[in-house]
Amino acid sequence: MAETTAHQELLDMNQVKIDPVWALRIPANLATRRQVLPFTVQDEKVLIACKDPDDDQSIQAVRRYITEPVLVVPAEPASLFLAVQRIFQDSVHWNGNQSEPVRIQFTGMQVDPESENIVAVGDEIFHAALIRQATDIHIEPTSVELRIRLRVDGVLDDYRQLPLAVHNPLLSRLKVMSGMDIAERRAPQDGRFTLSSDHNSEIDIRTATIPTKHGERMTLRLLATQTQDLTLGRLGMSDKDLASFERVIDRPNGLILITGPTGCGKSTTLYGAIRNLINRKSLNVITIEDPVEYVIDGVSQVEVDANDKVSFHKALRSSLRHDPDVLMIGEIRDEETAETAIRAALTGHLVFTTLHANSAVGAITRLADMGIKPFLIGAVSRMFAAQRLVRKLCQKCKVAYRLTEAESLLLARPELSGTIVYEPGGCRYCAGTGFMGRIGLFEFITFDREIARVVASRPDETHIQQLLTERKAPDLMDDSLEKLIHGQTSVEQIATVISPF
Repeated sequence: MAETTAHQELLDMNQVKIDPVWALRIPANLATRRQVLPFTVQDEKVLIACKDPDDDQSIQAVRRYITEPVLVVPAEPASLFLAVQRIFQDSVHWNGNQSEPVRIQFTGMQVDPESENIVAVGDEIFHAALIRQATDIHIEPTSVELRIRLRVDGVLDDYRQLPLAVHNPLLSRLKVMSGMDIAERRAPQDGRFTLSSDHNSEIDIRTATIPTKHGERMTLRLLATQTQDLTLGRLGMSDKDLASFERVIDRPNGLILITGPTGCGKSTTLYGAIRNLINRKSLNVITIEDPVEYVIDGVSQVEVDANDKVSFHKALRSSLRHDPDVLMIGEIRDEETAETAIRAALTGHLVFTTLHANSAVGAITRLADMGIKPFLIGAVSRMFAAQRLVRKLCQKCKVAYRLTEAESLLLARPELSGTIVYEPGGCRYCAGTGFMGRIGLFEFITFDREIARVVASRPDETHIQQLLTERKAPDLMDDSLEKLIHGQTSVEQIATVISPF
C-alpha cells in the first residue's frame, strides 16, 4: 500500500513546479480518468498528487508505471484538474516551411526510444520543455548515448538519455521542421519554426546545429511570443527604481540603455517598457531585433536578416523615415549603429537599446570607445541601467540563518555579518530545488545636468563612479543585498553573477 503524507494541507497545483520526467510516466487516460499526477521526487520518493488520497485503486494503477517508492499528496481538486488538462490534453502544431501546419497531439504516453516512432520522441521532448517552461533544449550526442537537457530558470537540467540510434533520425526530423539541409552534417546550420499550443499560445523556436566529435549537436531556443506577462512590475525592480524608470521612459526623447551579459533579461525589460508606454499613449513604435523574441500588437517589429540584407544599421536608418515616436534597437553592435541611435535620440526620438558592458558606468565608456563623442553621450542620455538575473527563492521553504563572516567578506560587506538572510530549502512546490523562477537585479544611472556635464567633459569610468559614490547612488550589489535580506535570493546566487571587487 502506498504511503500517504501526514500533512493534510491541500496542494495547490497551480503553484507546483511539475517535473515532466515523472508526469509523463503514466498514460493520459489514467491521469484524466483517475485525477492522479506524479509530479516530482522528494526524499527519494515519487510524489503523486491525488484528489482522493484514500483511493488505493488509482494509486495501484499508477504503481504499474512507477516502481520507485511513492508518497501520495492530497491536492486541491480544481487545480489538479487544470494541471492534468494542461499536461495531457494540450495539442500543438508547428509551422515550418511547409504550406500546411502539421498537428502534433500529445497523449502523455511514455515513449519507447527503441522504437522507430521518432515523431513521438520529438513531440515528447517539446512537451516536456513546455511543461517545465524551458528556454532552451540541448540535444547532445556522447560516445555512449544521446543526452537531452533543458535550461530552466537559467540552469541546465538533465531530462533523459536516449540510445544513439535515435540521434540521426531525430535531428533529421528537426532539420526538416527548421528548413535545414538534412544531408549537411559537417557545417553549422541555423533554422526556425513555430509551435502553437492550446495553453502556451505560440512558441517561436530557433534551431542551430554544429558538428562535434560524436556527431551533430542541436540547440533549440524557445521564444514564447505571448506578452501578457511582460509588465515592469514583474521584473523585480524596487518601488523606488520602478517609479524612477517609469518617469524616464515617459520623456519624449533621449537614449535609454540597458547593459548586461547575454541572457540577463535586458530585452524583457525593454519589452516591458514598450508595453507600459503603448498601454497609456498612442505612439508609433518600431523595433529592430535579432531575433524578434516577443510579438507585441500595435508595434512594427523588424527582424535583422542573417544574410545582412537587413542589418541593424540599415534597418535603423530606414526606420527613421517612418516617423517613429519610439525606437527599440535590440543591441548596439558597431559604431555605425551607435552613431545612428545617438542621432535619432538627438532629433526627438525616444530610443531604447542594449549594449554589452559590465556595469551602467561601463556602458558610458564603451560608447566612447566605439567612437561616440562624449558631448553627444551626455546630451542625449536619459538613463543607463545594468541588469542581472538570479534564481528566486521558493517562498514556501526558504530557510533563515545568520550571514557568516566568510559570506559577508565574499559580498564585500563585513558589517553585515550576523544579519538574518535566507537559503534554499526544498519542498514539493519547487521540486526540491529551493527555487521558483528568477528575479532581476538592477542599478540605474539617471542623467541630470551634473552627470551629463561630467560625461561630456571626461567620460572616465573611475571619475564617474566616484561621483556616483559621493551621491550614495545604489549599485548592483546594493540591490542584491536588499533582495538577500528580504528573502528573495541567496548569497550563492548573488556570488554567481556579481563580483564585488
